[in-house]
Amino acid sequence: MSELGSLLFDTVTRLFNDLVTKELIESSEKGVWPEKLWRALEEGGLTLPLVAESAGGAGGTWLDAHVVVRASGRHTAPVPLAETIVAGALLSRAGLEVPYGPMTLAPAHREDRLTLARSGGESRVSGTATRVPWGRSAQHVVTVASVDGAATVALIAANTAKITEDANLALEPRDTLVFDNAPVIAAAPAPGLSADAIHLYGAMARAAQMAGALDSILEQGVRYVTERKQFGRPLASFQALQHSLAIVAGHVAASGIAAEHAFRMVAKSWGTERAGEAREPASSTAGEAREPASSIGIAKVRVGEAAGVSAGLVHQAHGAIGFTYEHSLHFATRRLWSWRAEFGSESAWAIDLGRRVAARGADNLWSDLTA
Repeated sequence: MSELGSLLFDTVTRLFNDLVTKELIESSEKGVWPEKLWRALEEGGLTLPLVAESAGGAGGTWLDAHVVVRASGRHTAPVPLAETIVAGALLSRAGLEVPYGPMTLAPAHREDRLTLARSGGESRVSGTATRVPWGRSAQHVVTVASVDGAATVALIAANTAKITEDANLALEPRDTLVFDNAPVIAAAPAPGLSADAIHLYGAMARAAQMAGALDSILEQGVRYVTERKQFGRPLASFQALQHSLAIVAGHVAASGIAAEHAFRMVAKSWGTERAGEAREPASSTAGEAREPASSIGIAKVRVGEAAGVSAGLVHQAHGAIGFTYEHSLHFATRRLWSWRAEFGSESAWAIDLGRRVAARGADNLWSDLTA
């Protein structure tokens, strides 16, 4: 971990420990925006770690950003921190000014499309984006669309959309945004990006958040079986529970490595470790599963599978109390169950990975697997 990464980790952990309380999360689930939390994140430089210092950011790397995104999942922070971090990186990549305030990414589903068109010397956006994370809470929306064959990043004021509110299983806002020839604040092509960049980096962010939430449920499970006694013995002394939590620990470790590796591969693909400075993509070497999309897909599949297995086992370890709203376990497990389907489920990403492997041919399979 870099020096900046260590500083960000200490800062974000201390801030979340102080401010992300059970009461705050419950209040957010009732529709109250956690202004104090968001203000503290901005003041701590945690919302724009991938934006250059000269542009008001922290000037960090993708691995520095991974520290913050994973921590937001571990503490189930009820704000669009991951979305804002990715949005800031995409805007910086295109050389656009990055605004303060919460941002979101759209569209969140590959089936949805937002189109950019030039009209009267300015860009305008049209289309419908469903299940947009924190749509009602965001001040700006960032999208990437193909314009004249080039991936173009656009910054849009969220209030130019017609918003229909909805929520996921974790009661986080997942809203439908409809743009009807709405004005775009700024738009510019971004070197090295593809038109599905929102889907890719959104999935990568979710993978890191899920890895963090898996950290949380493992910690809660170990603590519970250590403190709770049955038949005069700590639950941790029962072999069946030891075995279950060992399985969870394996999933947590593998998921964390997969998510971090995806961030590392994106950093390499951008041609520099510092996202705010990236302008040209790095060249690739043969025989390596070097495509960021492949690493992101692997991470999303791995954490998705881990979420299904681990959440069930940890709930079993807690017994009936783990299913009550009063217990904190569900804050992490409901997010795991929700996030695994966002920006592509593990089954969708597995199909995508299979097609990529088939397209590269049998001769490259072994070298890709062992890269």
